[in-house]
Amino acid sequence: MKTLPEDFIKYTQELMGDELFQQLKRGITEQEAPTSIRLNPFKCKEGEDVRMENSPEDGERQVEGEPIPWCPSTGRYLSSRPNFTFDPWLHAGKYYVQEASSMFVDLVIRQLVHAPVMMLDLCAAPGGKSTAVRAALPEGSLLFSNEPMRTRSQILAENIQKFGHPDMIVTNNYPRDYRKSKLQFDVILTDVPCSGEGMFRKDDGAIEEWSLQNVDNCWHLQREIVSDIWGSLKPGGILIYSTCTFNAHEDEENIAWICEELGAEPVALTGIDDSWNITGNLIGSNIPVYRFLPGKTRGEGIFLAVLRKEGEEEENVLLSYAAKAEKDRKKGKAKKGMNADQKGKAGKGNKNNAGKAGKSNKNVLTMIPGNWIRSTSDALEDGEYGMGYDYQKTEDGDVYAIPQRWQYIHELAKNSLKVIHAGIKLGTDKGKGLIPDQCLALSTMLNTDAFPQEDLSYEDAIRYLRKEAVNLHVDSPKKYVLVTYQGVPLGWEKNIGNRANNLYPQEWKIKSSHVPEKVIIVNSL
Repeated sequence: MKTLPEDFIKYTQELMGDELFQQLKRGITEQEAPTSIRLNPFKCKEGEDVRMENSPEDGERQVEGEPIPWCPSTGRYLSSRPNFTFDPWLHAGKYYVQEASSMFVDLVIRQLVHAPVMMLDLCAAPGGKSTAVRAALPEGSLLFSNEPMRTRSQILAENIQKFGHPDMIVTNNYPRDYRKSKLQFDVILTDVPCSGEGMFRKDDGAIEEWSLQNVDNCWHLQREIVSDIWGSLKPGGILIYSTCTFNAHEDEENIAWICEELGAEPVALTGIDDSWNITGNLIGSNIPVYRFLPGKTRGEGIFLAVLRKEGEEEENVLLSYAAKAEKDRKKGKAKKGMNADQKGKAGKGNKNNAGKAGKSNKNVLTMIPGNWIRSTSDALEDGEYGMGYDYQKTEDGDVYAIPQRWQYIHELAKNSLKVIHAGIKLGTDKGKGLIPDQCLALSTMLNTDAFPQEDLSYEDAIRYLRKEAVNLHVDSPKKYVLVTYQGVPLGWEKNIGNRANNLYPQEWKIKSSHVPEKVIIVNSL
């Protein structure tokens, strides 16, 4: 049984009262955390849902996924924990393993955002809330997904690429960098670093690291983060503040401070069912807040509040930037976007910045097959591919397709921020043509008809994801082959005749060599 810190017990019991605290304590120390996943609506067909199976071959039905009430369209509770590591569909991005309480952002977005917006997820790694938000946002929205820590930002970029939506930009910056960038957002999610009390059930290390001093350090840092990013939120814009902790210093008291010092107005959500067992404000304030407590709510511990910035609501940010882009074009200041039917040059940039163009390159368009990706425009007829993108090549030879509808914003971002992923990374030029990238394979904009395909067995799919040799069919053409599992793209192999080179990213590969005797996977979506 877990032993909770005495200072935590004393403070939390006083804050919550004995009955609620004892419920929380039992949840942390005696109950197992529920297992939950969130389906990727951009990769699941209509009507597809969760079914777990004993093996990928025998189809023996085990359990249906139970909808999570505050995220019913995509969130699912599972009655047992599958072997996620050995599930090809996890690596293909058909679903994301996410704690149920964190999916509450789905309800927030669907309830408050009804038109395309530009949104920032400020502290986004590993990507659970970002992908949940992107699934809930109206189509046409643009999401910046940021992580200040470099190593964590790489994990974030990997999960965003697996998710496959092109209207996302991943950055590696501190909040003050965004203030300097002058970019404005309609919505900002600040899932701020915290003392981690909500992780006590799942992570013994969180218990060991907890202290009153750390709580004190955290609430000061949280106020600094919100202050730094506040100027990047437009007047009338929405700030979503969340933590994975229970204490009022990092939660209610910080919300009150934001309201008093920054002039924010609390926003109450509707449709919260009593059966969800969400806990409200614990310090006697009438500010609406939403706290998920293990032992009471079916999930881990999070806290969330929604705030609106004072001032008259300005024009939608995406529309305002579109107007600025048009104004610049008329003045001849903006670089014209490039597509498969246009000629042009890539601009100058930083080789370490994804999407930043390298030295002028006249051949960047000629090396891009026009049918690799689908059009961004629904108005185009079937068969018209590669339209609606700005193609850019970095100094390292990486080629990106940036949707033209937000190309102007991308240009502004890369001039002041460290962009590590944007749009669709098509491939890398090594001097002998474009090598297709893993991002392209997992993109929802991939035109699968442009490539030969080979569907792998479960065993071969696992071997492929371990970056081991996988033999292709003898009739496979000698070129880049898209390998799939049950029709879902996994990545690329280059067939050179007597063998095939596995192009799965080294840093993404399954490192475990052990496969459990009984493999249970999410195999029906």
